[in-house]
Amino acid sequence: MSAYSKCPIELSVSLIRKKWVVEILRDLFFGKTRFSEFKKDKPKLSNKVLSNCLKSMEKDGLIERISKRYERDVEYILTKKGQALNRIVYELAMFSIDEDMGDTKFNDETKGKIRSSFKDKLLIND
Repeated sequence: MSAYSKCPIELSVSLIRKKWVVEILRDLFFGKTRFSEFKKDKPKLSNKVLSNCLKSMEKDGLIERISKRYERDVEYILTKKGQALNRIVYELAMFSIDEDMGDTKFNDETKGKIRSSFKDKLLIND
C-alpha cells in the first residue's frame, strides 16, 4: 500500500458507511425515486437526516437530483457510479440471508425468492 495514500477498500467503504446510504441505494435499485418513498418503512429516518444524506450522496456522485415541473417535484436516480455498487448491495443482502442474520430465519424457498428478486433488480448476472 505504500504507493497509495489510502486503501482502496477504505475509499469504497467511505461512500457507503454513512447512515442510511445502503438502504437508499437499495431503494433506488428497487425503483423508489422520491423523498417520500425513501421515508416509507423507515420511521427513525427524519426529514433532515434524509435530506442531508441525499445531498451527501449527490456530492459523492452516487445519485443525481432531477427537478420536474415544480421545485418540490424532485426525483433521484442512480448515476453510473451509484449503479456500480450493485454487486456490493447484492452481496450484503446475500450474506444476511445465507448467514440467517437478525431474528428471521429464511427457509430455502424464501432465500431463493429474495436472491432472485435482488438479482433482477440489481442486474446481477452470474
